Amino acid sequence: MPRYYCDYCDVFLTHDSHSVRKQHNSGRKHRDNMKEYYGQFVSKQAQNLIDEILAKRAAQAAGGAVPGADPNFNPNAPGMFGPGGPYARPGGMAPPPPGYGPPGMAPGYGPPGRGPPPGFGGPPPGHGAP
Repeated sequence: MPRYYCDYCDVFLTHDSHSVRKQHNSGRKHRDNMKEYYGQFVSKQAQNLIDEILAKRAAQAAGGAVPGADPNFNPNAPGMFGPGGPYARPGGMAPPPPGYGPPGMAPGYGPPGRGPPPGFGGPPPGHGAP
């Protein structure tokens, strides 16, 4: 009768049946062996990632080029952003106070003469409006 060999546990099971495999695979030792086996790959990957990050930081600290970065990019170049940074308002204007929009526009409404958006012009249906 053929025997089943478990690669994780390095053992032969006495019988090759579904119930014996299932019982073995649900055992504590088998699960611990699987965690250890796959954990070695995860730790190697994590160490490689840590080494890459440290190499990039060391290159930045030394003033060298960062691998994968555009060597021609200069965030302080004139004309990249106007005064005040990328989110500054045109002409240095301050934002309007809450509840106010552009001149001539009532708070919460669209352009002058249009009125409120559909469904926002009065009380809800069945609550006093004819």
